[in-house]
Amino acid sequence: MSDCPTTPDALHTWIQENLGLNIANKAVIPGHAAPFDYLKHAFFEGALSQKPHLPDSLIWANRGGGKTLLGAIATTLDLLFKPGIQVRILAGSFEQAQRMHEHLRAFFERDSLKEKVQGKITDQRIRLINTSAVEILSQSQPSVRGQRPHKLRCDEVELFDPDVWAAAQLTTRSAILEGQLVHGAIECFSTMHHVHGIMSKLVEDPGRQLFKWGVIDNLERCDDRYDCENCTLFPECNRAAKDKTRSGHITIPDARRMKSRVSLNTWNSEMLCIRPVRTDAVFPEFDRELHITTDEPTQGTWLGGMDFGMRAPTVFLWAVHEPSGRLVIVDEHHQSNLTLPNHIKRILASHHPRPSWVGADPAGEARNDQSGRSNVQLLDEAGLPVKTRRMSVAQSNNLVRARLQPADGTPTLVIHKRCTRLIESLEQYHYDPQRPFVEEPVKDGPDHAADALRYLIVNLDAEFRTDTGDYAC
Repeated sequence: MSDCPTTPDALHTWIQENLGLNIANKAVIPGHAAPFDYLKHAFFEGALSQKPHLPDSLIWANRGGGKTLLGAIATTLDLLFKPGIQVRILAGSFEQAQRMHEHLRAFFERDSLKEKVQGKITDQRIRLINTSAVEILSQSQPSVRGQRPHKLRCDEVELFDPDVWAAAQLTTRSAILEGQLVHGAIECFSTMHHVHGIMSKLVEDPGRQLFKWGVIDNLERCDDRYDCENCTLFPECNRAAKDKTRSGHITIPDARRMKSRVSLNTWNSEMLCIRPVRTDAVFPEFDRELHITTDEPTQGTWLGGMDFGMRAPTVFLWAVHEPSGRLVIVDEHHQSNLTLPNHIKRILASHHPRPSWVGADPAGEARNDQSGRSNVQLLDEAGLPVKTRRMSVAQSNNLVRARLQPADGTPTLVIHKRCTRLIESLEQYHYDPQRPFVEEPVKDGPDHAADALRYLIVNLDAEFRTDTGDYAC
């Protein structure tokens, strides 16, 4: 076995010569990373980078994109070249963790590496003679809480139990091992299955280094057997796979067959990693490119939307209804554990004009048992006239959809980019995937800002009452 690699080129060569793998080192899709970029980040611990090093990393890749294999390669490199390091593998299921372990077993059973192993390789543990070790953890709080590894590699984190994931955040520790700094780090590998899952939150976390790639970034070099003009991969590849320096493990025929088997939505989300699957989204019509603006409205009527809360957040939205009929959500107030009078003070202290009226939750008409006054009454007394209208959640959400994607194709609802909580809510607001015939969205956080929006739109757009019954022409 050759000496420890000290440059990216030497690392790429070492992996080829000792593990028999040619890892793709050039991204194809703009904004994506190459799989080898992650290995450089994990192995060199930021030593070769001019930018601040973020030890925690997130690997968002396509199905079959080599996530588990890359985690095993990074672990092999750590065990060999960082003596004494402790690595733990935690996966969405024990079977998933075993897949990474199988890769590790195969590496350490190679003639060039097997002499580095101390004792026997077990089903859950590999230990080297340099005292480095890797172990599989079961997905349970007792298993996770008792650990203090240097590296925790989490495979298919989208499938994790939220409580186990929370417990895992306090496990890792940094150390100086034989003179080199090894950062305590949590590395996450996953596709993104849902807009409301763990991965969607991790992608927005600025404290993690994101590496994202799709099937096109992992393609093998394409030869003259395939005509680009007639290839189904051409829209994504655009001849990039013809580059003679390319390397990747997914064959052109396999990628073409996979694309022919699935819907465009599935291909874009699970294989290109452009966006998550939105099958269970309440507002699949919401698109950041179409519905987010940086412009400030100059004409129109100022309105408000409000959802009441205490432990759950109270949300207030400022909006402008333009003469054209377009509704622009200009700003937001999102705060928990404040009384309504304190919320009102903050709303009135805003630099935005006072709304002509506020669309609010009809439940706000109920009187408080102690004060004898309702939330609606307090808002009215503060100079914030309230409108309420009772309508089912399904009906009112349809009114929101009608503005997001009207029949003529031109959205009549846009949101200023500063409204980050509302934007996140519209993406994450979802139905229960386990109850496909229930039209009631899940109330697990993203509903509050979405409710404030629909109370506003209901009172703006439903300016009529429909009674059901017999009638004569």
